[in-house]
Amino acid sequence: MAVPKRKVSKSRRDKRKANWKISTPSIVDCPHCHEKKIAHQVCKNCGYYDGQERIVVDKEKKN
Repeated sequence: MAVPKRKVSKSRRDKRKANWKISTPSIVDCPHCHEKKIAHQVCKNCGYYDGQERIVVDKEKKN
């Protein structure tokens, strides 16, 4: 196996590790009810995705 010839400094190591971060999910308007929702997910407000109702949302629980 390859072995480092010299010790990697903390600065060099941390520069490499600094790019491991998570990005925030993109939020878009639902085309059916115009509420904010996560892109490529079923709308929690109306239950629609891709122009079709995918889940039945109970309106009584919302109030």
